[in-house]
Amino acid sequence: MARALLLIDIQNDYFPGGTMTLSGIEQAADNAARLLTQFRTRGEVVYHVQHLATRPEAGFFLPDTEGAEINPRVAPHSGESVTRKHFPNAFRATSLADMLREQPVDELVIVGAMSHMCIDASTRAAFDMGFSCVVVHDACATRDLNFGGNAIKAADVHASFMAALGSVYARLTTTDELLRA
Repeated sequence: MARALLLIDIQNDYFPGGTMTLSGIEQAADNAARLLTQFRTRGEVVYHVQHLATRPEAGFFLPDTEGAEINPRVAPHSGESVTRKHFPNAFRATSLADMLREQPVDELVIVGAMSHMCIDASTRAAFDMGFSCVVVHDACATRDLNFGGNAIKAADVHASFMAALGSVYARLTTTDELLRA
């Protein structure tokens, strides 16, 4: 089984000092970096995904800004694929699926941000396209949300989305478990 590491939106605007700091992003990025090192060492395929806003009023991930750059912890090496996207789903209006099938890849190890947005949308899309998905939940991060006047803590948002993905769409694991496997 050929697998690939898919690093989604681990970009500077999500880190302290950025325009939308996520809860736990530094630990998630450190875990993603550990996985990235292992994939590179083993010669396994790595795909970086970078979100670029198409509307200036978006306020973050604006093209040609430091905030839109992939964080140095997981910065692409020469020759590694970078897919630029404009929607939460990394497959929508990109060539990512075609590139994965050319390898051919059948299992995706997915990490990044945000758990409730791009991780969720991309994992569900990958599953629907026939890829086997593994989400490394401690290498993903999100933020607090509000619903109906209720504040929902990032940890609860993350847990809810991981529980939903793990019910059908992906096998869930930790960084340590995957590194030991």
